[in-house]
Amino acid sequence: MGRIKNLINNIKIPAPVYFIATILLITYFMPRDSQTQYSYDKNRPWRYGLLTAPFDFQIMKSDAKLAAEKDSLLKTFQPYFKEDQSIEKKAKTHFSQDALAKSVPDIYIDYVLQQMGVVYKAGIISSEDYEQLIKDEKKQIRLRDDDSNVAVTRHISSLYTPKLAYEKILKDIPGFLDANELRAININEYLTANINFNENTTTKAKNELLQQIPLYDGMVQSGEKIIDRGEIVDSRTFDILNSYVKEAGGRLGTKTQWGWILVGQILCVSILVLSLMTYMRFFRKREYNSKKSVVFILIQVCLFCILTAVVVDYYKSVNLLFVIPFAIPVILVRTFLDARTAFMVHITIVLISAMMIPHLMMAEFIIIQLAIGMITIFSLNKLSERSQLVFTGITILITYMVVYSAWILCTEGAITQINPKLYIYFCINFILITFSYLLIYVCEKIFGYISEVTMIELSNINKPLLQRLSELAPGTFQHSMQVANLVSAAATRIGANSALVRTGALYHDIGKMENPEFFTENQSPGMNPHAGLSYKESARIIIAHVTNGVAIAKKHKLPQQIIDFIETHHGRGKAKYFYNSYKNEHPDEEVNEADFTYPGPNPFTRETALLMMADTVEAASRSLTEYTEESITSLVNKLIDMQVQDGLLKNAPITFHEIELAKQVFIDKLETIYHSRIAYPELKEPELKEDSEDVTT
Repeated sequence: MGRIKNLINNIKIPAPVYFIATILLITYFMPRDSQTQYSYDKNRPWRYGLLTAPFDFQIMKSDAKLAAEKDSLLKTFQPYFKEDQSIEKKAKTHFSQDALAKSVPDIYIDYVLQQMGVVYKAGIISSEDYEQLIKDEKKQIRLRDDDSNVAVTRHISSLYTPKLAYEKILKDIPGFLDANELRAININEYLTANINFNENTTTKAKNELLQQIPLYDGMVQSGEKIIDRGEIVDSRTFDILNSYVKEAGGRLGTKTQWGWILVGQILCVSILVLSLMTYMRFFRKREYNSKKSVVFILIQVCLFCILTAVVVDYYKSVNLLFVIPFAIPVILVRTFLDARTAFMVHITIVLISAMMIPHLMMAEFIIIQLAIGMITIFSLNKLSERSQLVFTGITILITYMVVYSAWILCTEGAITQINPKLYIYFCINFILITFSYLLIYVCEKIFGYISEVTMIELSNINKPLLQRLSELAPGTFQHSMQVANLVSAAATRIGANSALVRTGALYHDIGKMENPEFFTENQSPGMNPHAGLSYKESARIIIAHVTNGVAIAKKHKLPQQIIDFIETHHGRGKAKYFYNSYKNEHPDEEVNEADFTYPGPNPFTRETALLMMADTVEAASRSLTEYTEESITSLVNKLIDMQVQDGLLKNAPITFHEIELAKQVFIDKLETIYHSRIAYPELKEPELKEDSEDVTT
C-alpha cells in the first residue's frame, strides 16, 4: 500500500487531466441502449419465456475471450527494427577527426576503430528499446537493413547497448595499451544506436496478425431457438444473448441518434465534473494541488457512477440503486477532508447517477439521496469514535425510510403504493455503510491520510509506546506532555489541526528512549554522562534522537504524518550548546557544521512549524532563573525570532501574523504554568503559660 501512495505522489500529471479522464471513464460506462427488457446472468436460469431469433445475427466473442486470444497470439510476435549502416561510417569518421585533433596515438585510434567495427557489425540498440524488449519479454526481433526489405530474426542477447559496447571495448583492451588513456578519449560519445525500432512496420505487422483473429463465433439464423424458460444460461448462450441484445439495440436506433446521445452525455458529465474541479480550484486549493486528494475524490466519483451504470444497464432495476451506499463517499471525504467538499462530491455523484435512470424516477432518486448526504454530514460533525459510524448508519437507515415514505405519500397519495421490498434494500444499504469503518483504515494506508479517530487513539498515553517512553525517559515524557498542551492551544488559535499536532507532540521525542540519560530532563542532580566526551560525540548522540525516533516510529507503524513531526521538530538547526562550546574552544579552527546539524528536513506545514516553536520554547523555559512576564516574553520572542532568522520556518505555510499569535499563546500558557504560588502559613501551636499549674489554685 505504501508503494501505491508513493506512485500517486510521483506521477507528474496536471490535475485537469484527472478530471478529464474521469469524464471519459464515466461516459464510457453510461448506458445508451435501453431497448431490451431482459436481465440475465451466466450460470443462472432464464426467467422469461421462449426466446427465438427474430433475425439473423452473428455471435460475437466475449471481450475476455478475444483478449485471451490476442494475448496468446502476441506472445510470439517479434517487433521490427531497422539497421542504419550510415551510423557506423559517421561515427568512425567523427572519431578519427577528433582523435587526430587531440593528437591521440595511432595505436589507440586503430584499436578503437577496429572495436567500433565489431560492435557496430553486431548492432547497437538504444537502452530504452532494450529495456522495453526485456519488459515485454521479447527475446528476438526482426531486423531489416537499408539495402533490402528482407527481415532476419536476431536474438537480443547478440546486440549491444551503448553502455555494453563501451564496456566491451574497455574489457578487450590489449595489455600494451593503457586503459586510463583509452577512457580519456571518451569513446562513449561515438557509440550510438544503429539498430532502431521500426514503429510503422511493427504496428502494421501487429495489426495484420490481430486481424487474423475472428471476431465472431458462429451465427444464429432467424427463427432459431435461443433459450427457453428455466434453462441455464451457460457461457455459449450468454454470448448469444449479448450478441442479440447488441444487434437489437443497433436495429432500433440509428448511429446518428446514438452519436447525439453520446455527445449529450459527455456534455452533461463534463459540466458536473468540471464544476467540482472549479470548486476545488478556487475554494480548496490545497486539495486541488494534492495529487492524492484529487485521485482519492475522483476514484469515488468514478466508482459510484459506474456502479449505478452497472445496476441500470445490466440489472435493469432502479430500485436496486437504493442498495448502493451513496453515503460512503460522504463519510470518507468528510473524515479526511471537510464537510463542504464532501457535499460537493455527493452532489456530483448523485446528479451524474440520476442521468442514467428513467425520467419518472429521477426526482425521487435525487431528493432521497440529497437528504441522505445532508444527514450524513450532520451526524459526522466530528468523528472521534468508531461507534459514531454505527450511529450514522442507523440515522441514514431511518432517513431512507422516512424520506421514501414521505415521497410516495405526497406523490401517490396512498400508503398502499409503498414498496415494502425497498425497506429490505435500505437495510442492506445500512449493512454496507457499516463497512466504512474498514474503508477508513484502508484509505489511511493507501493514501496516507490520518483520521481524527486514529489521532485520538494514538494520543492515548496508555499506548505501549508512550508507556515505554514514560518508564525509560520520564523527564522526556513530561516534556512531551507540556509541549502537546502548548502546541495544541496554539494550533486552535490559528486554525491549524490541533488533534494532529497534539499527537505529533507526544511522539516527537521518542528517539530519546535509546539514550535517555544523555538528555538533561532525565538526569539526576550531579549526573552528567557527557563528561569525558568530546563536543562532537555529545552532539552526535543528541542529534541521533531524531533518526532513532524515526526508526522506532516506523517499527511501530506510526503514520507518516506523525513521523513528519519527529523529523522536523529540530529541522536543519544545530545542537547549539555543543556547537557554540566547540567554536569557543577552537576559535581559529574551521568547524564542520554538519557534525552539529540535525538531519531535518525543516518544517513544511503549519503544524510542524508550531511544534518546532513549542518544543524549543518549553525546553528553554526550564532554564530560566525567575519566571516573570518579562523573562518569559523575552525568551519566547528571542527563540522564535532566531528560528525565523535562521530560515528554519521558510518552507512552512505559516504567516508572520500566525507566528505572533502562537507566541502570545506560548507566553500565556508558560505564565500560567510557572505562576507564583501562595505561600501557606504554618499553624502555630498555642504557648503554655509558665504558671499554668497555679491557675487552679
